[in-house]
Amino acid sequence: METGRASKTALGVAIRRAAHQMMDRPPVLDDPIAVRLVGPGYPRHMERAMHRVARDFRAFMAVRSRYVEDKLAEAVAQGVTQYVVLGAGLDTFAYRNPFPSLRVFEVDFPATQEWKKAMLGEASIGLPADLTFVPLDFERQTLAEGLAEAGFDAEAPAFFGWLGVIPYLTLEAFRATLGAIGQLPSGSGVGFDYALAPETLTAAGRIAFDALAGRVAAAGEPFQLFFTPDALEMELRSAGFRRFEQLDSEQLNEIYFKERADGLRLSAVGLGMLVTAWV
Repeated sequence: METGRASKTALGVAIRRAAHQMMDRPPVLDDPIAVRLVGPGYPRHMERAMHRVARDFRAFMAVRSRYVEDKLAEAVAQGVTQYVVLGAGLDTFAYRNPFPSLRVFEVDFPATQEWKKAMLGEASIGLPADLTFVPLDFERQTLAEGLAEAGFDAEAPAFFGWLGVIPYLTLEAFRATLGAIGQLPSGSGVGFDYALAPETLTAAGRIAFDALAGRVAAAGEPFQLFFTPDALEMELRSAGFRRFEQLDSEQLNEIYFKERADGLRLSAVGLGMLVTAWV
């Protein structure tokens, strides 16, 4: 994205998380803050996000956050006290953080963070004491430098959430961030999603991908980075991660959507994967 403006895709994600709270029972991700944050200012967007044909996308937006937050809970249980949200956008975890010992760092472009702060103010959502904003222009400063200035302890393990970001990166930027996390102490981890290489998709998957890619490109934030599971595994090993898991739509349905009365689930199209990797 351009560093001088807020992210349009971040708003779309937040609207779908809010719609999930209102339409799907029980919610896969319990996030009442999302509804307050979006507020009443986007009625047409909310109407589209709440429509039946939008259920699959709503489900994915919800489950990827739920998955990473579940993995964060595992990290906290092992003593991790630092959580870094990379490309935080309108993520709401810090405003419903259930862990008293956990410090949260939200990393994003300065313009996006200022926009988020304005939205938080309009919604009367206070800033938690355990939250630190890390405005970062990656063209001028590394992730490690930005975190160090914000008080992040690089000598202690940390968990990173990295959702909805990787498809927009260059391979160089992806490797730089992954490598920085891989250098942290044992017990550190990262949870993220990535887009499958278009040439590996089914015919139906390619149609869905082309439609989605067209929308984000029109918003000025085109996709540019894709992986196969094998290629992603090689990247993780090269960056120093010792163990990891990759979950596809079928596996996520078994964990999070099994036997739902409303039929909510991820479609078989399967455009991406969810991953957790541990140092």
